Amino acid sequence: MENIKKLGFDTQIVHAGNVIDPVTGSLITPIYQTSTYVFNNAEEAAEKFANKGEPGTYLYTRIGSPTQEQLENKLAILEGGEAALAFSSGVGAVTTTILTLCSQGDHIVSANSIYGSTFSFFRNHCKRFGIETTFVDATNTENIRKAMRKETRIVYIETPSNPVLSLVDIEKAAKIAHEYGALLLVDSTFASPYSQKPLKLGADIVIHSATKFINGHGDVIAGIIIGKKAILDKVRFDGIMDTTGAAMSPFDAWLIIRGMKTLGVRMRRITATAFEVAKFLEKHPMIEAVHYPGLESHPQHELAKKQMNDFGSIVSFEVKGGVEAGSQLMNNVMVCTLAVSLGDAETLIEHPASMTHKQLSREERLNAGITDGLVRLSIGLEDAADIINDLDQALRKIKL
Repeated sequence: MENIKKLGFDTQIVHAGNVIDPVTGSLITPIYQTSTYVFNNAEEAAEKFANKGEPGTYLYTRIGSPTQEQLENKLAILEGGEAALAFSSGVGAVTTTILTLCSQGDHIVSANSIYGSTFSFFRNHCKRFGIETTFVDATNTENIRKAMRKETRIVYIETPSNPVLSLVDIEKAAKIAHEYGALLLVDSTFASPYSQKPLKLGADIVIHSATKFINGHGDVIAGIIIGKKAILDKVRFDGIMDTTGAAMSPFDAWLIIRGMKTLGVRMRRITATAFEVAKFLEKHPMIEAVHYPGLESHPQHELAKKQMNDFGSIVSFEVKGGVEAGSQLMNNVMVCTLAVSLGDAETLIEHPASMTHKQLSREERLNAGITDGLVRLSIGLEDAADIINDLDQALRKIKL
């Protein structure tokens, strides 16, 4: 479809990147469930391996497949990037990209409020490869500037962050990174392509755990990076993706293509519900603090209005009584489901200090704003009144 980039977001989701199957005319992208591809002769094989970065060139599914390629093309258009690259998990996307772009002696400046597994990768594993990471409170971008060195190759941020929903000014962070010749990587999972466009604000690579909002149905583990084709080709071919096998399967790519067609519809619904839930929690006597960018009480509410299209569906809050009170809350909910992850049709509730961020020390957690009583809520597609009533009855059962 011509001029797809000029069409609305929901139209792009449905039509962007689609290629009608030339053999059958199938409207829906087929699942090309094969491990390898046949060449007509040795000369064609040699030519394709020499031009393996060209669209429509398929060699081996560990490198890519037609189903994966359509997903990548669709997401590149949605994020405003030249290209996209799909992985078997969000963590696979992060680790493969970092280990491709950084070498021994290089330096990373990372926000301290990021996903627990990403934090552990930077803190523990990058160090083994001679890559040093400095963690900073990136809500003040001057802290990024102060941590920059001549060896800095990557500035890494999450915005909104997991799980405290702090924001980083993407435009300011990009300018600082580029002044020092570094790349800005933005994990935009909590926003999704619907709510935020980091590349348009100066980021070099945007990262998503496609497990979450992009897929939206809780049945896939996947990761995506989007950015300039030259950088992504380096990750796919010259980096470790090919050699370590972090590629997405054709079936998972198909599931995400199917699931993401409702991304705009889902995001509008769950964001509206999240705002209602956040307002309810803000007034509840058992709640000490609510973290949601859509609330005027959020310290970065104005920044959220500036760089986001809406405020997302993740609400985190601090329960009076700490860990014990949080445990009582999660043990008494009936509509909300006690589980990690987010972006599903179901409303999911979890306790970061003992679950998703348990690998951080208490000091590291507190530095990132993750208190013992913090609870993370991923709003689903249930009726807002039912979610609110469920939280209310569970909060009323807490005994301090």
